[in-house]
Amino acid sequence: TLEMLRDIDTLVIDLQDIGARIYTYIYTMANCLRAAARHRIPVIVCDRPNPIGGSEVEGACLVAGFESFVGQFPIPMRHGMTIGELASFFNEHFAIGAPLEIASIERWHRYMYADDTGLPWVMPSPNMPTLDTAVVYPGTVLFEGTNLSEGRGTTRPFELVGAPWIDAERFAEAMNALDLPGVYFRPAVFEPTFQKHAQRTCGGCQIHVTDRSTFRPVITGVALIQTFRRFDRSKFAWRQ
Repeated sequence: TLEMLRDIDTLVIDLQDIGARIYTYIYTMANCLRAAARHRIPVIVCDRPNPIGGSEVEGACLVAGFESFVGQFPIPMRHGMTIGELASFFNEHFAIGAPLEIASIERWHRYMYADDTGLPWVMPSPNMPTLDTAVVYPGTVLFEGTNLSEGRGTTRPFELVGAPWIDAERFAEAMNALDLPGVYFRPAVFEPTFQKHAQRTCGGCQIHVTDRSTFRPVITGVALIQTFRRFDRSKFAWRQ
């Protein structure tokens, strides 16, 4: 509101995105840009590296009619942009029209992952503990729309996936038989401490990325959900 922004001369946005369409930070930024546009307050977005690189773009775009707070614009699941590039894209292409300036990053190249930058990994949010998490996230974030556990409540969220009715050995064997590039599925049994299936033993797998250059997180996430559904259609469900 205007009252909240009354004493602000310039709004500075400094957030670390993780490279996927489904993430709260980029849409918090978009909402800030809308407010700044309404009240003509200048905005500076501090650009930061995309931790999973800027060369690869994967997945379908958001379909009109399915917008939400964590999916406001028709961009691909793995968008390949930095947060500064997203800010310019939202502001210009989607006509937000805020007075915007980007504080650009130096010495970053599109092929770089976070561990190529020499910068330490600082968790952007509690369930993004490592770069490994960010690499698989554009695919396994899809699990949030199902009754399957995406590993929240464990120390390896989005890398451990499963459900109480799944036999881990059989499931991992089925996934490895798909011969998806750059990834190995290790059978895993885990017990989330909170969220879905809390305090219940879940069977599934841990996703081990063996080659980032060939690994495709989005198609891997879709294949995982398809296989979970095939294992027991009566128990698999989309969240309502």
